[in-house]
Amino acid sequence: MTTAQQAENKGQQTRTVAELVDYIQALNIEIQELYCLDEIPWVLGVSWGKDSSTVLQLVWNAIAALPPEKRTKTVYVITTDTLVENPVVSAWVRKSMQNLKVAAKKQGMPIDPHLLQPVIEDTFWVNLIGKGYPAPRNQFRWCTPRLKINPANQFIREIVRANGETILVLGTRKAESVKRAATMKKHQIDRVRDRLSPNASLPNSLIYTPIEDWSNNDVWIYLNQWDNPWGQSNKELFAMYRGATADNECPLVVDTSTPSCGDSRFGCWVCTLVNKDKSMEAMIQNDEEKEWMQPLLDIRNELDIKDDREKRDFRRIWGDVQLFERNKNGETSIEPIPGPYTKYWREHWLRRLLEAQTKTRRTAPANMRDITLITLEEMSEIRRIWLEEKHEFDDSLPRIYQEVTGEEFQDPRPGADYSLLGRDEWIVLEEICEGDAMHLELMAKLLDTERQYRKKTRRVGIYETLEKCFNTSSRSPEDAIKNARLKRELSEAVSQGDVAKVKQMTLGDVAAINEIDEGKTESDEQVTWASMKFKKEKSE
Repeated sequence: MTTAQQAENKGQQTRTVAELVDYIQALNIEIQELYCLDEIPWVLGVSWGKDSSTVLQLVWNAIAALPPEKRTKTVYVITTDTLVENPVVSAWVRKSMQNLKVAAKKQGMPIDPHLLQPVIEDTFWVNLIGKGYPAPRNQFRWCTPRLKINPANQFIREIVRANGETILVLGTRKAESVKRAATMKKHQIDRVRDRLSPNASLPNSLIYTPIEDWSNNDVWIYLNQWDNPWGQSNKELFAMYRGATADNECPLVVDTSTPSCGDSRFGCWVCTLVNKDKSMEAMIQNDEEKEWMQPLLDIRNELDIKDDREKRDFRRIWGDVQLFERNKNGETSIEPIPGPYTKYWREHWLRRLLEAQTKTRRTAPANMRDITLITLEEMSEIRRIWLEEKHEFDDSLPRIYQEVTGEEFQDPRPGADYSLLGRDEWIVLEEICEGDAMHLELMAKLLDTERQYRKKTRRVGIYETLEKCFNTSSRSPEDAIKNARLKRELSEAVSQGDVAKVKQMTLGDVAAINEIDEGKTESDEQVTWASMKFKKEKSE
C-alpha cells in the first residue's frame, strides 16, 4: 500500500512502465486489504469504457488472488443502459455483461452483474415524444438524472437497506477534467477512512476510486499488457476507441512517450449536450460497415438546433404562460418561455425514429439487425400520455406505426384499444373548429375529460378539471401572453409598492371588461378567448 500512496502523491506525474508495474502490485494489495477488512458489500459501477473496465479488471485480479474461503463478500457490478446508447457500445456492453456472468460462475468469483434501465416513465423517448420535453440543453439537463443517476441510485439504496451500508467502486480519474479533479480533491479532504470518500448524494455509502491519479497512458498500458480475466479481448475495446477517433489513429501504447486515444467519448447517440457526436461521426467516417448508423446521426443533428421555439408550445408543460427577460442583439424583451413540443412535432419525431429503426434493421450488419431504437413498452406509454394526459383522442400513434413499419401496432397495455372517442370524432371536431387550434384543443380537452369521468362512481374533481381546461386553453396565444405580461407588471408594481400603478392597471382591466361585455358591470368575470368567441357567435 505504501507504493500506491506514494504514487497518489505524485498526482499526474508521468510514470515509466516499470513504475506502473510496481504501482499495480501495490494497488493489488490495497484492494485485497479493503475487500477483506469488513463485510460491507461493494457496488462497482461500470460503463465498459476504458476507465471502468480497468477498475473491474484490477478488482477481479485482486480478489481472484485470494484463497477461495476469503472471497465471501459480493461485488455487485452495475451498468446502466439508458436505451439510447451508441448501438455499437450497447452491443459491446451486453456482450461484456454476459461474458462476465459466465466467467464469474465458472471461476467461483463473488461477482454479481446487473444491467439496469430507467423506468418506462423516465426513458428518453417517453419524455421527448410523449410529454414533449425539448432536446436536453445545459440549462435544462433533464436526461441525466432520469436515464443514468436514478437507476443506479435506486439499486445502491436497495443494497444499503439490505446491508446497512455499501462501498461504491468507481473508475473516475482526476485527469478527466479540471472540474472532476477539484471535486475529487474536495471529497479527499472529508475522507473518514483511508482511500474512502463520503458520498454526498447517498447516505451510508463510501466511494473508492482506485485509479483516481492514473493518466490515459496508464490506463491503456494496463489494458493492453494485462490479460482480461473474464475472457474478453481488451484489443476489441481499443479498436472501438480507435474507430471513434476522428483521424482513426489510436496507437498502441508501449511507453509514456506514445500518445493515447483517451479523449474519445462514448455516450447517448441522441445527446445534444455536446456540439457534435464526434465518436459516432468518426465511426461512420472510419468504417464503411458502420455507415448504417447515419440515420441516427441525422436525427441527433435535427434535434440539436440552436432555436427550436417554432416547434414548441407558447405555454409551459402545465399549461401556464411563463415569461422571462431575453437579451437579443443588445435589446431586452419580455417573452414567454417555450414549453413542450407541439403535437405536430411530437408525431414528427416518432415518425423519424421509426423510419430510422426500419432502415437500420435492413442495412445494419447481421449481428445488429435486431436493433431497437424505441421499445414497444415506450410506445405504449407514449400512446397513453397522448390519449389520457394530452387528450389527443385521434390516437395517431398506431396509425403512424403502421404507415412506417407496415405492421399493426400491438399495444401490451390491457384495454388500450378501447375508447369512445377516436379519429372519426377528431376529424369532425377539426371541421367544426375550422382550423382554430386553440378551439380544437379546448373542445378536445372538455370532451375527453367527460369521457374519463363517465364511468367513475363518484365524479369528484370534474369541475376543477374542467376549469383547468378553460384556464389553460381558452385564450388565443396572443391574449394568453398579453394576460401573462399584465400579471407580471401588476406583480412588479405590488412588490415595489406602486399604489398608483396598481390602481391604474386594475381599473383599466375593469374598464376593458365592461367595454367587451357591452355595459355589463360584473368586473370579476374573466375575459377569455372562449367568452369573446361565444359572445361573437351569439351576436351573429
